[in-house]
Amino acid sequence: MNHVLKIAPVALVAAVALAACGKKEEPAKAAPAPAKAEAPAATTVKIGHAAPLTGGIAHLGKDNENGARLAVDEINAAGGIKVGDKTIKFELVAEDDKADPKEGTLVAQKFVDAGVVAVVGHLNSGVSIPASKIYADSNITQISPSSTDPNYTNQGFKTTFRVVANDIQQGTVLATYAATEMKAKTVAIVDDRTAYGQGLADVFERVAKEKGLKVVAREFTNDKATDFNAILTKIRGARPDVVFWGGMDATAAPAAQQMAQLGIKAPLLAGDGVCSPKFIELAGDAAGRMTCSKPGEAVEQLAKGPEFVQKYKAKFNQDVQVYSPYSYDAVFVIADAMKRANSTDRAAITAAMPQTNYNGVTGTISFDEKGDIKGSAISMFTVKDGKLSYISTSR
Repeated sequence: MNHVLKIAPVALVAAVALAACGKKEEPAKAAPAPAKAEAPAATTVKIGHAAPLTGGIAHLGKDNENGARLAVDEINAAGGIKVGDKTIKFELVAEDDKADPKEGTLVAQKFVDAGVVAVVGHLNSGVSIPASKIYADSNITQISPSSTDPNYTNQGFKTTFRVVANDIQQGTVLATYAATEMKAKTVAIVDDRTAYGQGLADVFERVAKEKGLKVVAREFTNDKATDFNAILTKIRGARPDVVFWGGMDATAAPAAQQMAQLGIKAPLLAGDGVCSPKFIELAGDAAGRMTCSKPGEAVEQLAKGPEFVQKYKAKFNQDVQVYSPYSYDAVFVIADAMKRANSTDRAAITAAMPQTNYNGVTGTISFDEKGDIKGSAISMFTVKDGKLSYISTSR
């Protein structure tokens, strides 16, 4: 008995050890990792863009929209902008104003109701001018990249700005060019009765007369017309040295073709509304008679111009028409005003705008007391080898 009792504890220990070896141990569970703090979501702010997206000059309106969209996409891709303790990203709200003043005011009210804090637009002076009252009443900053009629900024609204030269400067440069470079003695003038076309033609006529040129014909049409044979036949009889066109490329192109068909040998001189690759496409063989102006420096002559042209082409698979560099800069000017105001409030943005000093694609942007850009320039172009060819810049 004593022997058995001595052995039993040893056996018991061994049995317990064997049982322990056969049991699968559960691995220790790792403590859960602390949750990462998520970055606060960006606040989306709406910017309006208005231009004709249908009709004869839809290509110019889409060019404007593309410039604004490129700027918005770049700002958002870079993480937005900081305003106070918030990260701001932009949503571009684009509307078709159809180049129609009544439609433009409807679009303006739509922007007010949608809560946009600023607007890039409109393309046409005749649309920008009536729409500007609606923006002013709601304290919404309006920056036009292309409206050149002086009356746009002569209304005294604190919300109204433009990033291109006006038609007093443009018409003066065009008339001076006709007298000094083209050596013209007589001119015929045609305008489309829009605020832009007639306004530019009026300045051209006044300065041309001051330079000693004789106006042998003053005719008018409308911005939807395509048949100009009647007025061009009258002009042919007057035998002008130069024909000046106050209007857009959609009407100037068929006019150039009809001038050739009627045997009018005078060159065609026009402003920025005609100075586009689309004019060359539409006018075909008649495009070579055209000389034109653009507000501002030629994009290809600007330090940041070639880079912009390359980015634009890569994103939209088309060439810059006229104003997209200006609508691009307009978005960045709005963003700059928000940062300086440290606010996205409409009134705060408007209050910050007069202190703008922004270095954009189109050059340094600052505004005078009316909202016109300071230090503006006018560049001249002609058509050579099927493309717009830069001539010179005047200030």
